[in-house]
Amino acid sequence: MNTADLGLPVDVPSTALFTDHYELTMLQAALKAGTAERRSVFEVFTRRLPEGRRYGVVAGTGRVLDAVENFRFDPGVLSFLRERSVVNAETLDWLAGYRFSGDVWGYQEGEVYFPGSPIMRVEGTFAECVLLETVILSILNHDSAIAAAASRMASAAGERPLIEMGARRTHELAAVAASRAAYVGGFTSTSDLAAGFRYGIPTVGTSAHAFTLLHDRERDAFQAQVDSLGRDTTLLVDTYDVTEAVRTAVEIAGPELGAVRIDSGDLLLVAHRVRQQLDELGATDTKIIVTSDLDEYAIASLAAAPVDAYGVGTQLVTGSGHPTCSMVYKLVARAESADPTAPLLPVAKKSSGGKTSIGGRKWAARRLDEHGVAEAEVIGTGPVPEEFQDRQLLVRLVEDGRVLAREPLDVVRERHTAARANLPLSATQLSRGEAVLPTEYV
Repeated sequence: MNTADLGLPVDVPSTALFTDHYELTMLQAALKAGTAERRSVFEVFTRRLPEGRRYGVVAGTGRVLDAVENFRFDPGVLSFLRERSVVNAETLDWLAGYRFSGDVWGYQEGEVYFPGSPIMRVEGTFAECVLLETVILSILNHDSAIAAAASRMASAAGERPLIEMGARRTHELAAVAASRAAYVGGFTSTSDLAAGFRYGIPTVGTSAHAFTLLHDRERDAFQAQVDSLGRDTTLLVDTYDVTEAVRTAVEIAGPELGAVRIDSGDLLLVAHRVRQQLDELGATDTKIIVTSDLDEYAIASLAAAPVDAYGVGTQLVTGSGHPTCSMVYKLVARAESADPTAPLLPVAKKSSGGKTSIGGRKWAARRLDEHGVAEAEVIGTGPVPEEFQDRQLLVRLVEDGRVLAREPLDVVRERHTAARANLPLSATQLSRGEAVLPTEYV
């Protein structure tokens, strides 16, 4: 069963403490000032893409929906806040009944984004929206960074499958989220069983060097693995001598050997030699899988090599040099009173250093050229022009606190493939450059 985004609980009783101290002190002060119930609009966006990146990938939306639903101040959490004197008794009473009852709009998960794109819009009272800032940013910044790296790697890999293998290179819970984001970005499987259990991502794996070293001879290790897992298993052939290992592997498994894995050395050279040797031994259908600290550039350099699949770990789960997307969560509009019918007023931060923001509740659309290729990200406030009515990017994810838009992960993954394909060809270039689409404000 594909359990992707079905509202499964997280590994903690509540997500309410996945927030910063000052969110609660702001709430306390706003309650005292009588401004907490003012209708407000917060937006998530990034002012710039990571250096050299051509596009961003929206990932983590499904996890955000789970986090919002699990944002509850249960007795244990309230006791912690009381004991630490984080907020006063009146604020604790308010938190005890907290349930997000507002609306969330956002780019659909798997979609691409650009500087200024209103990736997510959270609407409700100031009090209920401000508390969600940290957890929303934590999820979107992490998952979108991993998905963007995965997307670049998938572009470099072409039709060759990618295996996510980074669990041992990051926090154990981050590893599960990273595997999910990698799948969104184009990876086909994971080594992490927790990711397979929670999100239905296909899991793969056979053996490590330790298994070969355990046995007296490499032949004994290969024989034990084939006896247990069958001839179509993948044998790791670079523990000692690659040429000898390939010969032994084919002797034991025959031409039905599923694959060999190479985890060290000059992968381009070794892959060519191993392919030639396999073919000469009659194992023409045996595949070659390469691992060993790959990133999108290394994958691209192997495009001409006889490689059938790639396993990627460290560079993937660290965003290939960009572990965050620098997304922010800013108040862009608020009512002038607690009256539910009071009009919204645009508000914006004005400061030096590139940290300004644009006020107003925004819509976003993507303009296409005559060939149906995206040519601009168009963002505005107020009524949506007729020409963009059917090109709007934000959809309603939550209405009156009720989640509307959970999707199977395979749907999200397919959406990203389509969105990336709809960008100009230069989007998939690995050379450094500016965002492939300009952002236009109307």
